[in-house]
Amino acid sequence: MSHLTAGTTSPAQPARASLKIGHFRWVICALLLFGTTKNYMDRQVLGVLKGTLQHDLGWNEIDYGNLVFAFQAAYAVGLVVVGRLMDRLGTRLGYALTMVFWSLAAMAHAVAGSLAGFTAARAALGFGESGIFPASIKTTAEWFPQKERALATGIFNAGTNVGAIITPLVVPWITIRLGWRWAFIFTGALGFVWLVFWLILYRKPEEHPRLSRQEFDYIRSDPAPPPGRVPWLRLLAHRQTWAVMSGKFITDPIWWFYLFWAPDFLERKHGLSLAQIGVPIMVIYVIADAGSVAGGWLSSWLIRRGWSVNLGRKITMLICAACVVPVIEASQARGLWAAVLLIGLAAAAHQGFSANMYTLVTDMFPREAVASVVGLAGMAGAVGGMLIAKVVGYILQTTGSYVVPFLIAGAAYLVAVSVIQLLVPRLEPAKLTETGSG
Repeated sequence: MSHLTAGTTSPAQPARASLKIGHFRWVICALLLFGTTKNYMDRQVLGVLKGTLQHDLGWNEIDYGNLVFAFQAAYAVGLVVVGRLMDRLGTRLGYALTMVFWSLAAMAHAVAGSLAGFTAARAALGFGESGIFPASIKTTAEWFPQKERALATGIFNAGTNVGAIITPLVVPWITIRLGWRWAFIFTGALGFVWLVFWLILYRKPEEHPRLSRQEFDYIRSDPAPPPGRVPWLRLLAHRQTWAVMSGKFITDPIWWFYLFWAPDFLERKHGLSLAQIGVPIMVIYVIADAGSVAGGWLSSWLIRRGWSVNLGRKITMLICAACVVPVIEASQARGLWAAVLLIGLAAAAHQGFSANMYTLVTDMFPREAVASVVGLAGMAGAVGGMLIAKVVGYILQTTGSYVVPFLIAGAAYLVAVSVIQLLVPRLEPAKLTETGSG
């Protein structure tokens, strides 16, 4: 855009001024929300159809756990590769390419007729979907000032819940009428609808013809980051990187557990059929949606009220960690809705925790390194997801009980917030021009 330059900056303005400077950055946030929604629809189809596919294709619990493991392994590899690629290609092209790849992989499930075929399709889906959070967090860093990033992250991260709400309502309907293969085809094809809007609407702020000068100055009101890309080894030399990686390693597996096993838990424990599963799962993720936005809003509100970034983020994460603990009782809850509400509260707290976890990256790293750090952290979370897939699969195959998985889920977040505090007692920018633990 000719009237703007990348180096243009202005003094920070009060948050209320955002009402007068324009709102196009929130259109970009909406695109991220819809992309995340599509992402989670594709990955949750397998969880919703678990019982149907086990019946039709003869899988046991360990086979299903291995499918989740294949997804997580490819996701882990992809996060490192795709996260780095996103920093090189930029978000417009990088996000578009990953959307095409994972949408085709999602549709490929429809032609799989064996465990090996599903494993291959699942691995391809995991590799392609790994681009979603590096692209989204990098876009947030490009389009929002620091004081709004947690809220923007919470909003687009709510797409994980929107997708998880829509999927158990739509997929059973399609499966009952057309068969399970069409469920994979229809959900996968939605990616190409999103792609059209992305290519039409997305540019960097300094290149966007629809962005006002006032809004551009507001977006760039933070101190300018140093230019240039940062090698992986330099990122790994900093405790800030390990803090985010540790938090994701500990907490991401719990979200995967809810996503891939909650429908089975409700069917097995409370006798729900495929046609009945939609509403309880919808309620869980509606609650989780509120948690995603509330968690991002709370830390942003505290910071606007004068709290330090360090205290605002960490107090919010501690509150979220405490709200997860009651899920320990979910496996013993006698009524369906008691279990649903316990899981919903835990899922909401996870999403609030996760929104702030992602925002820690933008607090501690320059925009040029954000996607790479998110990729490394996501890889750590995916490795944790690989472990939980094996653990839950074997526990269910041998005991048939969900007691231990829910016990792990309830304790994980307090452990995570403690580890983060030990590694980064204060949230300080990583000194990427130097080596060491800065």
